[in-house]
Amino acid sequence: MATPFANDSANGKVDIDAFLDMDFGGRKAELDDGVIFMMAGGSIEHAGVAANIIMTLGPKLRGTGCRPFGSDLAVQTGPRSIRYPDVSIFCRPHADDGDRNKLIGQPRAVFEVLSPSTMLLDERTKVPEYQALADVQDIVLIDPDTRRVRHIQRTGPHGWSDQWVETGAIHLTSIGLDLSLDDLFAQD
Repeated sequence: MATPFANDSANGKVDIDAFLDMDFGGRKAELDDGVIFMMAGGSIEHAGVAANIIMTLGPKLRGTGCRPFGSDLAVQTGPRSIRYPDVSIFCRPHADDGDRNKLIGQPRAVFEVLSPSTMLLDERTKVPEYQALADVQDIVLIDPDTRRVRHIQRTGPHGWSDQWVETGAIHLTSIGLDLSLDDLFAQD
């Protein structure tokens, strides 16, 4: 569950550069319209699903110019908002720009592993933020408790399809690959 972090700026808001310069002592935080929210750690199921995505897609993407990254890489979703998707796929090179190297551009796909404490934030706040990013083609919300996947896929400049999948695979148009639910929820 996210909790607000106190800050001293005159208007109560933190800008992107100040946020990226902050040291949270190994703890995770997101910036939501200039307000810092500390993030709690995930469960073993949460971490396992995120690792499965990276382990499954990593070898398939080798040599394509695209690569999956874990939740250490930030996505700027607004003028004063920074999110850390559980997994994101980036498909273009980036330059090292100091602290800004945490922001290497817009991802092609983002994955959020749902938990009871973050589900509403992920579905109501983060999905529209990700949809507003021009390069994002696939948004995948994974519910480890029900073993269902919500796949939100860009269908045009302003169109999206949105479906829950319980078996089989989802096709990630952003990278032209399928991701099977069996691989996603594998326990070994």
